[in-house]
Amino acid sequence: MIANSFSMAYFGMESYRVEIEADVTQGMPGFDLVGLPDTAVKESRNRVRSAFKSCGFEFPVAHITMNLAPADLKKEGPMYDLPLFIALLKATSQLTSNTDDCVFIGELSLSGNIRSVKGVLPMTIKAQQDGFKRIFVPEENAGEASVVKGIKVYPVKDVYSVVDHLRGNEQIPQAFFSDEDYKKPLTVPDFSDVKGQEQAKRALEIAASGGHNIILVGPPGSGKSMLAKRLPGILPDMTFDESIETTKIHSIAGTLREPLIRTRPFRSPHHTISANGLSGGGAVPKPGEISLAHNGVLFLDELPEFSRTSLEILRQPLEDGSVNISRVYGSVNYPSNFILVAAMNPCPCGNFGNPNKKCTCSPMAVAKYLSKISSPLLDRIDIHVEVPPVDYEKLSSKEKAESSAEVKKRVNSARQKQVERYKDTGVTCNADADAALIKERAVIAPAAEILLAKAFDKFGFSARAYDRVIKVARTIADLDGSDRIETRHMAEAVQYRSLDRKYWQREL
Repeated sequence: MIANSFSMAYFGMESYRVEIEADVTQGMPGFDLVGLPDTAVKESRNRVRSAFKSCGFEFPVAHITMNLAPADLKKEGPMYDLPLFIALLKATSQLTSNTDDCVFIGELSLSGNIRSVKGVLPMTIKAQQDGFKRIFVPEENAGEASVVKGIKVYPVKDVYSVVDHLRGNEQIPQAFFSDEDYKKPLTVPDFSDVKGQEQAKRALEIAASGGHNIILVGPPGSGKSMLAKRLPGILPDMTFDESIETTKIHSIAGTLREPLIRTRPFRSPHHTISANGLSGGGAVPKPGEISLAHNGVLFLDELPEFSRTSLEILRQPLEDGSVNISRVYGSVNYPSNFILVAAMNPCPCGNFGNPNKKCTCSPMAVAKYLSKISSPLLDRIDIHVEVPPVDYEKLSSKEKAESSAEVKKRVNSARQKQVERYKDTGVTCNADADAALIKERAVIAPAAEILLAKAFDKFGFSARAYDRVIKVARTIADLDGSDRIETRHMAEAVQYRSLDRKYWQREL
């Protein structure tokens, strides 16, 4: 007898339907699993057999053939255990219920319990789009699956509960997503804790308002990391669509710790991370840190300590907002639209340019250290800021600095202006606008044009730097409530592109 059940699979950000077909025939006992399964899927045979016996079901003494269709797409992971179990129950007439509108996802333990798997959210979305009415998922994954409207989500803990539900004996309570959980405020470090560093705070406010990349250069202990970790607290709240897209990535990567990611991610990988760890990879490519930071912040502390290969990988995602990974089984494209915050010392000892301490590095050592950051990468960072040491008077001050909530109000106001400016283009912030769009919609005062022309000649800006200066100036004007870019806005934007000339183009 041939029976079937349905499951889902994913490759990159895309999901697709998988039909499990079970055929039980007389002959030499055996269990064949076909349909391009990987090792984890092949091992499902042992888990299914053990679960049958442990749960009191009759395992057939016959030749079993199970096919995972479509057969030309690679199947990986233990998520097919539960649908294999259901298909085999139906093929042996131990379950007669109609499951054509059901999707089953879950790993089996040898005792029949159901364990969590990766990628449940994108698979649930695809199941709903394909017209399925019910989906059975592990209890641990029910929260993310319940975010999807239009499909009934049933959290299951073992095969007994699934079979009883399908037979109509005991119904599994449906999982529902709570909007109150989505609206619940979460705490992040506050800007009011930072003493001094007004220029760096201003630069981070501009970066948050326009989605600009930023690099902080300064001696050890000046507060670079402290400032960077507070950036998420002033970023605009995530929209529901942004939350869904970010949660999908973390679900696929297996890093999801809540039903729906409601705050912008903050990823801070160690400088020993490999190029694949940063960009993503593997035989079947998984998301890397730059994709896990999508719609949030990627913080690279001690930037020159990262390998040159890892840093150069950032160039394409910073430009395109996505990363393409090609492997034998195909190519996947992961979104990676993040704000890059980089922090570094100005030299190996950290004291070059420090008014309070003498630098002990030779000019050659300083040049070698700085050369680890290539010009093409530096060119893609919109805002360059020097973070000097904080003096005792500011450190010991009892006066409370401006809070993140106050800064965030200005950021939200500026970002709303950008949403309205680009409302018919799909762009939501100045940093994402291409050269043609920013030229069309960023009105520049004549005097500001003259200032930019002089700065272009003096500093030798590239075409990319020219566009990015205009984008930063447009963001500064948005914060100022101005409809056009004035001289003061352009002057401040140019100032944020002059630091690389101080360090990277100085005479030895």
